[in-house]
Amino acid sequence: MDEATPKTPSLPVQWLPTAVPGQPTVPGPAPDPEGEEVLDQLRDTIRRYVVMPSDEALTATTLWAAATHLQTVWQHAPRLAVVGPAKRCGKSRLLEVLIEAVHEPLITVNASAAAIFRSIGEGDPPTLLVDEVDTIFGSAKVAEKNEEMRGLLNAGHQRNRPTLRVTGPNHEVVKFDTFAMAALAGIGDLPDTIMDRSVVIRMRRRAESEKVSAWRYGRDDLAVRELRTRLAAWLASVREKALALEPKMPVEDRAADTWAPLISVADLAGGHWPVLARTACTTMTDYESGRDDDGGLKIRILVDIRRAFASEGDQPAIRTGRLLDILNADPEAPWAEYSPKGLTSRGLQILLKDYGIKSANRRFPGGTQAKGYTHAQFADAWTRYCPPEAAATSAAEPGA
Repeated sequence: MDEATPKTPSLPVQWLPTAVPGQPTVPGPAPDPEGEEVLDQLRDTIRRYVVMPSDEALTATTLWAAATHLQTVWQHAPRLAVVGPAKRCGKSRLLEVLIEAVHEPLITVNASAAAIFRSIGEGDPPTLLVDEVDTIFGSAKVAEKNEEMRGLLNAGHQRNRPTLRVTGPNHEVVKFDTFAMAALAGIGDLPDTIMDRSVVIRMRRRAESEKVSAWRYGRDDLAVRELRTRLAAWLASVREKALALEPKMPVEDRAADTWAPLISVADLAGGHWPVLARTACTTMTDYESGRDDDGGLKIRILVDIRRAFASEGDQPAIRTGRLLDILNADPEAPWAEYSPKGLTSRGLQILLKDYGIKSANRRFPGGTQAKGYTHAQFADAWTRYCPPEAAATSAAEPGA
């Protein structure tokens, strides 16, 4: 800033009500037109070249890329785990776009932990982008040989977790910083400790009906770099505000640590971004939590119950006993082997607990009463967690 330019006095932030899904109305920041616009443009740019698995994943990726430009502000450096079940799911293409959008990209395919932490340096760290990460963690045997890399990625999620090495002819102990945001792309899930520190983007192979623009270096990368310059300038202008920001988080513990930079960027932009960010946060963390707890059964049960209602003509209500009969009779579903007696009413209740869905006494045609569920009870959960009905197969991507 020019010394002749008077400093703008600190003013209290103006807050507007922000509706957060599943949360009471909380104060939200006034819109920042530049921030809102540049984030919108970055999101549209990613969508132009990559078919993302869901709107929530697109929102999260946009905010993660933006957050790399304020790494010196954050207490945690979230990982972006870009994983897919097979080749040609768009993982590498997404990294290609992110390379041009993030702060000081440091791209590698297969590097040693020592090479990476020596590249991080002090002060403002680069953004690590590691493609083909399944060559590092793709099997238990390979992962065992790369424990040092896993430790580096785990430690670098939090500030002040240096690694120590003895270097030089005098065998001096030297501290190497590990703190840096990182995007990791590969086939299959990463080690649990890394996934737990990640915003997880579960890519899917592009369908014939899904079209994207071709990516050409010397043309598209230059356009994204221009957007990166504008994004960096905006975030630099709100750095002091970011330092004082304490966003209201819809999640807790490590998930809150991981998502806080993304939520903060959304709050700095204001407008529709705070709601978009918190919706993505709750949807995606709930999905990953369900996978961790029971292999995705909490998502699968919603899809299969929707199919059960459809098989009954989408009646307003269905008896618990009838619903269990349908679920346990499906030879492709895991419910018949869920317990020695298959899926029971108690097991079903546990799976639906986190969605706030419970059975109750219902009145059915003919005047009979029995325990059951209503179609309306599931409407919101189906909308949030299940793919469109025509595409529903098994465990669903959130918001797909």
